[in-house]
Amino acid sequence: MARMRISDTLLPEFDRETAVTRMLLERVPDGRFDWKPHPTSMTLGRLAAHLAELPHWVCITIAQDSFDVTTPRPEGDQPPATREAVLSLFDEKAAAARSALAGRGDGELMAPWTLLQGKQALFTMPKVTVLRTFVFNHLVHHRGQLSVYLRMQGVPIPAIYGASGDQAV
Repeated sequence: MARMRISDTLLPEFDRETAVTRMLLERVPDGRFDWKPHPTSMTLGRLAAHLAELPHWVCITIAQDSFDVTTPRPEGDQPPATREAVLSLFDEKAAAARSALAGRGDGELMAPWTLLQGKQALFTMPKVTVLRTFVFNHLVHHRGQLSVYLRMQGVPIPAIYGASGDQAV
């Protein structure tokens, strides 16, 4: 029996989690991007933008051996200001991420990847582990946060891993 590549085991998870994330992003209300539940929390708009950007970390992880968190954002890079802009950014980043992941060899995904803060290594782990923890699990974490934000705004929550209080499976 042929052994399945690591990338082939990750793609169904990526597809499911990005589809569910998009369902939630579709419910982000325009006109409330500045709202936040607590003074130390991200705004609703920043959280939605972060979720839209997160799939790009698949591309960064695969294409590079490290990333320095002190790297400035590109000049003129502005977060999306509307739901449609969030969805457009998410669709663009998710499609690029899926393309970057599809067909990758096991050796490439087992190669080490390092997150840096200046010259200090925050962690080093195989790229596949970075994808599962720092990208996929990170996406799920912030998606859960967004579902609470939306609930607090009176927005119905879709079924995610089973029925929600608003929608049956």
